[in-house]
Amino acid sequence: MGRFFAALLLSGIASSALAAEAKQDFTLVNKTGYELNAVFVSPGHADAWGEDVMGRDTLGDGESVHITFKRAEKTCEWDLKVVYTVDDSKAVWHDIDLCSVSKITIRYNKNTDKTTASYD
Repeated sequence: MGRFFAALLLSGIASSALAAEAKQDFTLVNKTGYELNAVFVSPGHADAWGEDVMGRDTLGDGESVHITFKRAEKTCEWDLKVVYTVDDSKAVWHDIDLCSVSKITIRYNKNTDKTTASYD
């Protein structure tokens, strides 16, 4: 009987922890070889980016940051923009389904001069 209540308690704790995160929350991993100065996220094809959502000054190469949303947020399709510290150049991706993506890893290719993103 004691095990049942312990399992029930642990189940409730896990459920409340999951409920505290919005389904659009994700981790951004910087594997570009360069430092990022800013990260912006906006609803798909919005007219404005709003404020930097990184929550810190910069994001170094090899570092990651967890981006959080308000739990009441309903939109799944989001645009992502990152700004490099070294020259203020930008990379933008549109219509990322953040309801099904929990990690975005970005990489820069010097040969093509392109920043790409992979989604997990």
